[in-house]
Amino acid sequence: MLKIGLTGGIGTGKTYISRHFIEMGIPVFYADEETKKLYREPEIQLLLRSHFGDAIFTDNQLDFRKMGKLFFSSPEALQQANALIHPLVTERFNCWASKQQNKAVMMESAIIFEAGLASFFDKIFVVDAPLEVRIRRIQTRNPEWSKADILKRINAQMNQEEKCRLAHLVIWNE
Repeated sequence: MLKIGLTGGIGTGKTYISRHFIEMGIPVFYADEETKKLYREPEIQLLLRSHFGDAIFTDNQLDFRKMGKLFFSSPEALQQANALIHPLVTERFNCWASKQQNKAVMMESAIIFEAGLASFFDKIFVVDAPLEVRIRRIQTRNPEWSKADILKRINAQMNQEEKCRLAHLVIWNE
């Protein structure tokens, strides 16, 4: 089975492009969705609390806004969280992929390279778009984020030029 990684920075349009692969018969595993599911599991929340304390909780519930602010302002915190979550996401992808009856499967994730998952895939496709288009897309999707918040998130990820250089295929999505 061919394993394809679909990646690109926030706002490049990975999800939009992934729908075209689904239409072509290639099932897509959404790493962000799986990560959100993991963050809601009680044992993961205990693990997060043991690493980050109450800073990312409100009324004993994981607060995704607080978590985002911490992770995108502290590269060390983001790296710790990724080290906890990525092996679990990869494990779930493997389980999911083993149940597919296709010659190819795809994982959509913004941080394939950053998470050290590149060698896990046979091919890596990178979605790219101009910065101003990305910012506009993100503002539409998350109007509560300031431009500074958006740029913080963009800058927390690997540079798009580097991702494109490492890709087997670059998909321009203007």
